[in-house]
Amino acid sequence: MDYIEKVLENLKDWARKLIETLLGPEAEPEPELIPIPVNDRHRRR
Repeated sequence: MDYIEKVLENLKDWARKLIETLLGPEAEPEPELIPIPVNDRHRRR
């Protein structure tokens, strides 16, 4: 049973590497934008 689990684990690793090679690495989440305070008192008049 351990042999089958090792083979399946190796197949998963191989498939993941193949997909990364074809499609590129996994997408990283975009960093959260930092709000920048804007002084727009002059625009409202």
